[in-house]
Formats: sequence, C-alpha cells, structure tokens
Amino acid sequence: MTIEFLSNKRLDDFIAYCKKYRAEVDDSFLYDEDLANFKPDEENPTYVLINEQGTISGAASLLMEEYYRRSKRGRFRIFHSEQPDAENYRLLLNAIIGHTDELDELSLFLPTINTELINIMEKLQFNKWRYSFLLVKKNVNPVPVILPEGFEIKAFRPGIDEAVWAEVRNAGFAKLLGSETPVTPDMVTKMISESDYLENGMLILYHNGKAVGIVRGADDEYENASIMNIGPLAIIPEYQGKGLGRALLRSSLNFACEKGYSSTILCVNGENERAKTLYTHEGFKQVESVVCYTYSLK
Repeated sequence: MTIEFLSNKRLDDFIAYCKKYRAEVDDSFLYDEDLANFKPDEENPTYVLINEQGTISGAASLLMEEYYRRSKRGRFRIFHSEQPDAENYRLLLNAIIGHTDELDELSLFLPTINTELINIMEKLQFNKWRYSFLLVKKNVNPVPVILPEGFEIKAFRPGIDEAVWAEVRNAGFAKLLGSETPVTPDMVTKMISESDYLENGMLILYHNGKAVGIVRGADDEYENASIMNIGPLAIIPEYQGKGLGRALLRSSLNFACEKGYSSTILCVNGENERAKTLYTHEGFKQVESVVCYTYSLK
C-alpha cells in the first residue's frame, strides 16, 4: 500500500471513489455539484491510498478554505479506507497533518450507525465532541405566521444585505458549537452565487427596522428526490425565546410550498434542545444522526 498526493491524472478515480463510498461517511461536501468542481490544492489537500493493483483504496481530503483557517479547525471532506484497518487511516492522517500548520484541530463527522469506523477513529485518538441530527418534514403545507407588532419579514436583497445577514448570523451563532467563527459579507456573497441558491429564499426578520433574525431556504436533494434545505436559522440573543424562530421557520416552510417543494430538511446541533423542540413541534422527524470527532494537532 502506498500513499500519494492526489494528482490530476487520478482525479476522476478519486471522484468515483467518493461517490461509491459517500453513503458510509458524512456526505455534506460529496454531492455531485461539489465533486464536479473539485480540484486538489492547498485549500483542498487530498491524499489517496494506492493498492497493489494500482487503484485507489482509500482517501483523505481536508477543507482548508478561509472559514476553516480562521476557526483553526479543518474539516474532512472524506476520510475513508476500503479496508477497515487503523494503519491505513493512520497513513492518510499523517499525510494530511503536513498541511495543517495554521490549525489547532481537525473535525470529522461520522454517521452514528457506522460503529466500525467510529471505533477506528477512537483508536487514532479522535475525541467525541458533539452530535448533530438530520430532520425531515414531509407533506409541507402553508402555515400561519404570527408576528408581534413592529416585526416584519423581508426577502434578502443581493448586493445590499450581505453585511446585515452576516451580522445577525454571527450574533445568533456566537455560542453554537461548531459555528462560533464569524462569517464575512464576502462569504454571504459567495453563498448566493452557488447552484443551490433560491431567489427570495433568504429572509430577514426586522423589529422596527432593526435586523434581528435570518433564515435561508436552499435547493437540496435527499434520497434521490428534490427537497428544500432550511438553514441557517438564527435570532440575535436578546430576541431569543420570544417565538420569533417559529415565525421564521414557518415563513421558510411557506416559501417551500410556493416553490413546489413537498418536503424540507434541516440539521440541528444535539445540544441545541430549544431548536430541536421547535422543529419537532412543527412536524419535523429525525431521520439521521452523526457524531462529530475532533483530532488535536497541539
């Protein structure tokens, strides 16, 4: 077994490998559109294991773009070996570590049902950090939205509201595990240029002209069917606990109906009990769970 930095000549084989095994790992960055534009570089350091037949039998790829560098926490796009052998994973890990001088730790999300891979990660001294749950609401229908006096919800205006969106998101998520690092207006601009963007799917909640909440609806796919992904949904701290999150969520659900989506999907942190309670009360059902592990580089 040998290991090598992913070259362009093996790029198609790497993409095929990701598609073959993405059901066994967290596939958040392994959708077809992600892989279609993927290039191995310093923002995406990628190594592959090559077996005796000369084909790829393992892969490790790290997300190292600006947001992850600022957070000091790189995130794996994929970390997988065909043979569930700790030494194969160690080879991949040691190679990736050579690109992590700016980081304090690495993060890896694993489906909780993949106990074999979880056991290997623990042997490699990955530490359990938190859980995340995937929830789905089917048969979406219009629902009433009740707002107190002085509140209104408006559609995001591209080219105008990027700084406002970032400010509200950062305030609302300042203490949310894994989302503490602020986003920038430039990152919001990039978000609205991506293929999953839905016109008028980003909404801002105002109180007497002050932006206090946001929610985003984006095009997605689940179980080979079109679905709308809801998130982020954030309320600034001083306005939390007032039922405003429900109003934003329902507004996003109503937008999904307008766009013809029959189902919606979202993720919630395991420790965020208030948010999970809101979603389940609004008809969402948990369909998957993942556990996040971190690997200390210090």
